[in-house]
Amino acid sequence: MAVRAVNNCSIFRSAAAPPFAAFGCRMHQFRAIGYRRHANSVTRLSSFSAERHVIRHDGLRSYSVHSLVETVMEEIAALHKRRRVVLATNKLGLTSSRELLEDKLEKRALQKGLLLEFKKDSERILLAVAQKPDGRKNWMVSDQNGFQTSIKPQQITYIVPGLEDFDPTEISDFIQKAQNNLDPTLLELAWVELLEKKKSVTAEELAEMIFGSSEPLESYCAHFLLSRDEIYFTVLESKGHVSLYGPRPTLQVEELHRRKLAKEAVDREFQEFVQLLKSSKAMPKHEKPPKSSWKVEEKIWYRIESLEAYAIDACENDDQKKTAGQILKAMGLTKTSSSAINLLIDIGYFPVHVNLDLLKFNIRTDFSDEIISAAETRLLDSPDPDEIERVDLTHLKVYAIDVDEADELDDALSATRLQDGRIKVWIHVADPTSLVQPGSIIDKEALKRGTSVFLPTATYPMFPEKLAMEGMSLKQGKLCNAVTVSVVLHPDGSIAEYTVNNSVIKPTYMLTYESASDLLYLNLEEEAELKILDEAATLRFRWRREQGAIETSMIDTRIKVTNPDDPDPSIKLYVENQGDPAMRLVSEMMILCGEAIATYGSYNNIPLPYRGQPQSNIDVSEFAHLPEGPVRSSAIVKIMRAAEMDFKKPIRHGVLGLPGYVQFTSPIRRYMDLVSHYQVKAFLRGDSLPFSAGQLEGMAAIVNMHTRVAKRLFSSSLRYWIIEYLRRQPEGKQFRALILKFIKDRVAALLLTEIGLQTSAWVSVGLHIGDEVQVQVEEAHPRDDVLSLKVVVEDL
Repeated sequence: MAVRAVNNCSIFRSAAAPPFAAFGCRMHQFRAIGYRRHANSVTRLSSFSAERHVIRHDGLRSYSVHSLVETVMEEIAALHKRRRVVLATNKLGLTSSRELLEDKLEKRALQKGLLLEFKKDSERILLAVAQKPDGRKNWMVSDQNGFQTSIKPQQITYIVPGLEDFDPTEISDFIQKAQNNLDPTLLELAWVELLEKKKSVTAEELAEMIFGSSEPLESYCAHFLLSRDEIYFTVLESKGHVSLYGPRPTLQVEELHRRKLAKEAVDREFQEFVQLLKSSKAMPKHEKPPKSSWKVEEKIWYRIESLEAYAIDACENDDQKKTAGQILKAMGLTKTSSSAINLLIDIGYFPVHVNLDLLKFNIRTDFSDEIISAAETRLLDSPDPDEIERVDLTHLKVYAIDVDEADELDDALSATRLQDGRIKVWIHVADPTSLVQPGSIIDKEALKRGTSVFLPTATYPMFPEKLAMEGMSLKQGKLCNAVTVSVVLHPDGSIAEYTVNNSVIKPTYMLTYESASDLLYLNLEEEAELKILDEAATLRFRWRREQGAIETSMIDTRIKVTNPDDPDPSIKLYVENQGDPAMRLVSEMMILCGEAIATYGSYNNIPLPYRGQPQSNIDVSEFAHLPEGPVRSSAIVKIMRAAEMDFKKPIRHGVLGLPGYVQFTSPIRRYMDLVSHYQVKAFLRGDSLPFSAGQLEGMAAIVNMHTRVAKRLFSSSLRYWIIEYLRRQPEGKQFRALILKFIKDRVAALLLTEIGLQTSAWVSVGLHIGDEVQVQVEEAHPRDDVLSLKVVVEDL
């Protein structure tokens, strides 16, 4: 019968047994047999519980007792092992007296040909043969992997005694023999005896105890067991690479054993999680587990959360960072945020095109049930506080002009020509304050958001969608509450008269910029009002230029992504010129409304968020040498000063060429526009104003912070999808680009006029600012924000 010990379980194999028929036995631990109560019993045996485990075809496990002969053989084997340890202990006459410690810890001198163990790094311990000194203290060694390494004396953990001129090529064979000789159960038996006698041991002495020999192989095996042991023994003292070990107290061993079992359970659970990741990673895209499935079990969800936090550099504590690092290491990945991102994509938790900035900035993408319930209540029961005072303007032809996929419409326009030839325009602005009051739960939520967030993949509105769309937004052919600013223009385009009223309107047309421009081009008699609006816009633009306004119209890019969670979503790109007739018309009317409200607020001493932008340091004539359009505009924009705000009185807006300006036309999308409505509406009703200038300043600080984040998120998301759009284009496709300026030497800032993206590329000698070139995409990696372009040189 062959006997083999593995970990804490001796496995007996009978030569007569069927193939692979193994009988497992478990040795009861020391705590089960009460070592503390029977410390004087030298010859007692560890009790065994022997069981045969049979797996039936139905998956159930049944048990039967070993034969009497096998049980007896087990007891005899254990007795022999025990007696060997006891005899060796008595023979050694071990002691822990201080006088003999120095003898036990006699340091061995290092010399060529000795087999040693050294610490390669924090995780690896290797065997090597000493070759020659390397400097004053270091040694060159040949390790088990065949590499020559210089090591420091403090890296040496053990020198195998009794070996000289060891051949490095035999290290692997030595390691294999050592592994075959290891029996952790012997360490427990030795601990019992040494604890009873209160004695300490070196590795060689332990080898004599448990193996009956202190030969090199046995000594190394004993060192290996002692140095890796975390339960039974502790280092009492060390001298260089020689250590003296003592048995731990029983209570401490019991506690360490309990901790070990707990750790093993945690490790098993962790390995199960790692296996779950690996299996999910290997699944086809359409079969990967849904994101919600990772949130079912708390421990799994914590690990996924830790990975997500690591991916966006937002770990809340060291434990999250440690957890993510352990997962990445177990998956064979480097500990970087990009590795965490790719892993979460590979298991299906993140979509391929996940917007990381959306997560980093913690954008509020959903509304709580409480907010949604409050919004639905307002839709069902919302008496209009201004119903009696509203002016009926349903007789006017009303044009609402916006982008084709606009979710909500804030503003619309009307116009007519008076009998004296002057133009009168009406700017109708949606009236969300008829549904929302300052300080309400819905208002507070809007303040926390500050603005609607518009991305190529989605819109995250300032108000709940149903409330914004059904209650606030202007709708074609429907009666809509509005705040209307009417303005009569002087022939030069300046404001002659203005009024501000609560109104009710009935929008006639919902037009896109493209369709509105087409109508202007057709110049239809039945759409004379649209032509008058265009004339008013021209007058206003001319007048503002005379007041010092700076023209900065550029190219705008819009992208609409359908099904963004798909690996290959649909991307539609729109390039819009701000100089487009319809866009210029709408822009001029919005600016006109802002000037009128600033004038109204100043005249009536209403605290409002008055906006200004100094441009005293801008001399437009200095840019006259640059081509008009994007080249000149981009140069001017670079030197513009930041906008300023005052909350008591208007301040000059030099860039717009206005004496004062208030943003008023987007109260569904921008919170500070909503605040302006609160103030103006309260004044119209004769009520006390809800906010002082100081309160407005405090709110503006909060809102401006959210607005900056939203702008940054929009810019990064737009750039990501533009690069993804370019990545998908056929290889070799050429794009027109305009040279805006030279950054360094021949590296130029370019504007891709068909894409609306500013980037850079090397251009050849002879090209100048304002020249148009053809470029090709060499590299495009949206996740890494990499876009490399090559200017196409035409053959002569």
